[in-house]
Amino acid sequence: MTSSPYTAQSNFAAGAMPRRAAIDVASVSWQRGVMVALATIGFAVNFWAWALLSPLGPLFQDALALSAFEQALLVAVPVVVGAVGRIPVGALTDRFGGRVMFPAISVITIVPVLFIGLIGHGSLAALLVGGFFLGIGGTAFAVGVPFVNAWFPPRRRGLAIGVFGAGMGGTAISALTTVRLVDAGSTSTPFVVTAAVLAVYAVVAAVWLRDAPERSVPTESVGRRLADTTRLPLTWQASALYAVAFGGYVAFSVYLPAYLKSVYGLTQADAANRMAGFVLLAVLMRPVGGWLSDHVGPVRVLAAGFSVVTVAAVVQAFTPALMPVSTVAFLSMAAALGAGSGAVFAVVALLAPADKVGSVTGVVGAAGGLGGFVPPLVMGALYGALGSYALGLAALAAVAAATLGFTLTSVRRAVRTHTRP
Repeated sequence: MTSSPYTAQSNFAAGAMPRRAAIDVASVSWQRGVMVALATIGFAVNFWAWALLSPLGPLFQDALALSAFEQALLVAVPVVVGAVGRIPVGALTDRFGGRVMFPAISVITIVPVLFIGLIGHGSLAALLVGGFFLGIGGTAFAVGVPFVNAWFPPRRRGLAIGVFGAGMGGTAISALTTVRLVDAGSTSTPFVVTAAVLAVYAVVAAVWLRDAPERSVPTESVGRRLADTTRLPLTWQASALYAVAFGGYVAFSVYLPAYLKSVYGLTQADAANRMAGFVLLAVLMRPVGGWLSDHVGPVRVLAAGFSVVTVAAVVQAFTPALMPVSTVAFLSMAAALGAGSGAVFAVVALLAPADKVGSVTGVVGAAGGLGGFVPPLVMGALYGALGSYALGLAALAAVAAATLGFTLTSVRRAVRTHTRP
């Protein structure tokens, strides 16, 4: 009879077989760390691919004479596809596991990356087609959350999923490297480099990734599980939270370069660098949000985050000077949105049934992606019509305030009911 990782850990805690248990626990801890690291790298690499069009938005706008709305549409299409695609991908991950799904998503994403880089960047229509399929890279999030979740006991999932969530820093890699690679080579260069990295990761994942030994494998069909998932109150509560927290992050990460260039007259490279700073801070705060959720509860983390976003969005609606007020406002929102995104999945890890974590993650992840799809289109349309982003930022403040109220009422009740002895 072999003991599971969790049994070994329990034996060690109770003092039984201390030497053998200590070895087992150290081995399990090492394996967990490796799996989280590989999943985080996979998330980052696929998000790097997913975000390739955003830093090049101003370049395509000038080269193809795009309107503000067309530019917003171009960077938003991969977002919405990556969002909606998370629903089936999350359900498939519940069934087949991350060991199969991570390499599969990475290999599939190579195709649109090469299409855009080699032949698809010469027209808006081709870019939209390529961007549509590029969205597949954004579904990697729905693979990683159930994969990581299965490796950890409930009391440690907030931090673990927060660390995995730091893989959204792939958008920062894109922001920091894409324009430089174009300048050093050609428009094709960043796409070819990213495709090569995706290929390497797919091979590494196929060889080294392992699903948790006690992973719960559902027996129902994908359709039945998705139907059951939509009947869980948690699904819609977490979706509303994530639509604002992660949706706000995505919206700024894809549209901030255009915003900074239009409002403050920054160069393309300077705007991309500042967007990378926004993304990096949000990435660093995501595991912090998960860790804080494990220690003080996710409701408090979410409430603090949405409060900060409300205030900062109101300040930015008045278009203050870039230094220091606007910079502080955007960085405050980055920190709050990053921590809030980590806290949402601490709620999912706490409340979701074990065999539906992937399905719930898929729906919640879709809501987050869709939450990032709408704001760039609204901002682009408003700027084109009014020549100002003030109304869009005021709307963000109102939405964040409403979400704060929802967190302190419905979400708090759900968490208290689950944790009540």
